[in-house]
Amino acid sequence: MPGPLPGPPPGPLDGVKVVEFTEIIAGPLAGMLLADLGAEVIKVEPPWGEPWRFVQAFLPTESRVFMAYNKGKRGLTLDLKTAGARQILERLILQADVVLVNYRPDVVSKLGLDYDSLSALNPRLVYCDLTAYGRQGPDAHRPGYDVVLQALSGMLAAEGKMSEGTPQPIVSTPLIDTTSGFSLAWCVCAGLYARERTGLGQKVETTLLGTTLVHLAMRFLQVENIDQPVRDQTLEDLAAFRAASVSYQDILNFYQESHSPLPGNIYYRVYATQDGAIAVGCLSDPLRRRLLDVLGLTDIRFEPGHDPTSPESMAFGRDLEKKADGMFLEKTTCQWLEILDNRNIPAGPVRFIEEMVDHPQVIASGLLAEVKHKEAGRVKMVGPLAKFNGTFPPLASASPALGQHTAEILLELGYTAEEVDQWRQDGVVV
Repeated sequence: MPGPLPGPPPGPLDGVKVVEFTEIIAGPLAGMLLADLGAEVIKVEPPWGEPWRFVQAFLPTESRVFMAYNKGKRGLTLDLKTAGARQILERLILQADVVLVNYRPDVVSKLGLDYDSLSALNPRLVYCDLTAYGRQGPDAHRPGYDVVLQALSGMLAAEGKMSEGTPQPIVSTPLIDTTSGFSLAWCVCAGLYARERTGLGQKVETTLLGTTLVHLAMRFLQVENIDQPVRDQTLEDLAAFRAASVSYQDILNFYQESHSPLPGNIYYRVYATQDGAIAVGCLSDPLRRRLLDVLGLTDIRFEPGHDPTSPESMAFGRDLEKKADGMFLEKTTCQWLEILDNRNIPAGPVRFIEEMVDHPQVIASGLLAEVKHKEAGRVKMVGPLAKFNGTFPPLASASPALGQHTAEILLELGYTAEEVDQWRQDGVVV
């Protein structure tokens, strides 16, 4: 009689043990991505749970935002301020390949989670540290979250969205936190590879600030002979405005007049249609000419030697935008999609998230997973992002309930059931 069908092969990080001391989004997402790749990830929380469990919670210690970034992990509660916890921590670290930490420098030192302490226990450890600003410099001691980095980096000013005189952050997704999570997971993989080559543990450091600057890389690039005078003048103007207590709205208006892109970008934007909206993206000249052909328009700025900054060109660009806007309003979104698809012009309808959950392309790509949560039951969520040799890694478990695997992990570390019970009575674990 044939045996059971084999399941998918293990993920590429199968056998890698990760101990995660993180909270909120960036660090937990990194741990989840590693779990998606097959790593064993133990999430260590205080007995009362990490803060993200309680943001818009729908059960006493469960929230959607926590569940979204903690799939595939085992949960261990540990009060790191107790002597008993230190003993448990040391055994954990001795067996670990990777440690993830995303606390402020002063918190890391107080809890004994600093690199020097943990690498002394396990010299082969790949220690990965994510902070807001880094562990040196004038801002190293400061806490920081996504919205704060958006503001201080220049991202909000570059975005230029205002409401009643106040700049508006990007809130539809935690942009900097999520990309920092990807960055941290990527750095872990590089650290593991370096350890395999050298036999040495690695200290890996990354920051929210660094991730933010990567997002702004095109704007941060400065050609000294061209950009330095403009930058110097901008800094002088900003200082003068602030000294005169000019409103942010007025400062932004002035800034945008000298820094805004030239009018006439009909090639990379969103258009209103008869029944909704559609995004069009043409980033090469052949694609742009194809779009012009579809719309029956011409663009004098393609002519050799044309000056795009001339008054004639500026007026032409504004008129071109009006013509394109009017043309897209003449047809439905589906009609435009058919026309643009026939010419291989990148385009997509503006949808709501609810419309994508069961979308045929999402289903066909295998990007959603259904897991069973200990407290919440069946949960549908984003699954692994990459296939290896044609298959996704084995489906991960749901996020852990608070302390769900504490006893299991402690027994694996060699402690007795009596010791576990005593630590529970002492408040070391839950």
